[in-house]
Amino acid sequence: MRNWCMRHPVWFMALYALFYLLCFHFLEKTILVPDLWVHCRLDDLIPFCKYAIIPYVMWFPWIPFTLFYILRHAPRSDFWRLCLPLFAGMTLSLLFYVMVPNGLALRPHSIAGNDIFAEAVRTLYRHDTPTNVCPSIHVFNSVTLMLAYYRCSCFDAPRRRWMRPAAAGLCLAITLSTMLLKQHSVIDVVFGILLALALDYLAAVVETETSPLHHRHRKERLPEWW
Repeated sequence: MRNWCMRHPVWFMALYALFYLLCFHFLEKTILVPDLWVHCRLDDLIPFCKYAIIPYVMWFPWIPFTLFYILRHAPRSDFWRLCLPLFAGMTLSLLFYVMVPNGLALRPHSIAGNDIFAEAVRTLYRHDTPTNVCPSIHVFNSVTLMLAYYRCSCFDAPRRRWMRPAAAGLCLAITLSTMLLKQHSVIDVVFGILLALALDYLAAVVETETSPLHHRHRKERLPEWW
């Protein structure tokens, strides 16, 4: 299975996307009354802003764009280094939603206006229930992608360096949008960030432990009788 994934990275991404979407859709339809309501006092201080829908929806194309861009322009190891924490974190989030069904009650009762932004938010609310929110997958994915931009060697090229601050800015905008749209609590955001940092660190440890250079140095340190 591992060798098949290595040879067919596009199919691997497609199959995982199908798995994730089916699981998330199932949870959205089955978890209607959460066991845990997520809320903190900071949530009440953050205003609702319908214009935040712009960076919020940019999250959807940003994920496949980054994955395919790194797959095409970076060493294959950089691609898998991104996939490991990204897909692991999304899977762990789904498992947490199953074990601790959670939701929030922060959305405004009505959205004023008939402009495209208000309509977009109303559409989002109709198709995305306020459940399965902690940790925020929007935030988790955004932070994980941003870290990849600063780690991958393909962005060292002068003509691509601008993509790093652009990724950081987009990550920040998406993170803020989740709270400004009342899609997530500050608590969801914090746990999304912590999950991204923790899994990125674990992926770095795994990468180091499995690298040929690490094994060569370890062999050189072993005593002769070993």
